[in-house]
Amino acid sequence: MEADMSAGDLDRRVQFRRVTRMNTALGQEETWADLGSPVWASRRDVSDGEKAAAGGVFSTVSARFQIRSSTFSRGITAKDMLTCDGREWEIVGIKEIGRRDRIEITATARTDR
Repeated sequence: MEADMSAGDLDRRVQFRRVTRMNTALGQEETWADLGSPVWASRRDVSDGEKAAAGGVFSTVSARFQIRSSTFSRGITAKDMLTCDGREWEIVGIKEIGRRDRIEITATARTDR
């Protein structure tokens, strides 16, 4: 059985964001808006790498964030994103840890922005 996550493990604030669609004179526009309030999370980097695209090279990092399970956190989807330490993270995986104890979110971010 895994040990419970203590408050000391939750040492970062993350803000979840969700895309919203607005009708404008030019049609529909998509923008990102904050989803709820920031929550405490732990972060563990799991990999990094470089990729080439459109003639340039950029680097990425993947990390696993854990947050407490709640009605709010169980509503987060891979269509959402999170921000942490000034960086935008694309959510690529979400899983439940324990019996609704924690949510683990795997996410990737570019490190050159």
